[in-house]
Amino acid sequence: MITRFLTEVSTTFNPFRRRSKNARLFLTFLPANARDTMQIRTTMLPRESEQPSALKLLFKDGKEMDLDTETLTVKEIMEEVDRHSRKLARVEALGGG
Repeated sequence: MITRFLTEVSTTFNPFRRRSKNARLFLTFLPANARDTMQIRTTMLPRESEQPSALKLLFKDGKEMDLDTETLTVKEIMEEVDRHSRKLARVEALGGG
């Protein structure tokens, strides 16, 4: 997963719900030095909470992604992140950023 262009990751999940698994897994795919290059906010909900899990990403170009981690798999989430990151890498390689 290309994380070079991410500036902020915000996630909210209930660690006891099965449907929150994709939000938790996404966090494990972030590199070890991620806290140096991006801001990471994690909110864990109480066991009784019925609030759905959420993942919000902010990229260097200002694009904001709100991804539904309850319906998307972690692979689909990573594909979305990589798709936009490749666009930014292409712009950077052409000298536009």
